Amino acid sequence: QIWIIPAQRGLPPSYEQRAFPLEERSGKLRLIAASDGREDAVTIHQDVDLYVSVLEPGEQVSHRLKPNRYAWLQVAKGEATLNGYALKQGDGAAVSEEKLEVSTDVGAEILLFDLV
Repeated sequence: QIWIIPAQRGLPPSYEQRAFPLEERSGKLRLIAASDGREDAVTIHQDVDLYVSVLEPGEQVSHRLKPNRYAWLQVAKGEATLNGYALKQGDGAAVSEEKLEVSTDVGAEILLFDLV
């Protein structure tokens, strides 16, 4: 589970759950949560775009942050390299105002939070 604090107080509680098929997450970043619910993502009340990717050995994905945005990359499974830094299952890394290059030699499942 991931809990994200809403951008404003007093909103009624809400809950969404959605399955994202492996083919939508395999070898690419799939948007799974966003403030506007675009691309069939779960709607959240915060300026956060949450992506997931399942990478096979040798695969790579990239993501460019817009100005004044930050990212948190979480390795849920396997091992990944983020901009040259090795990360293992359970590791996370913060990035600001740069392009993220994520690759793996052994396979990985990652979560990428693009936030303010």
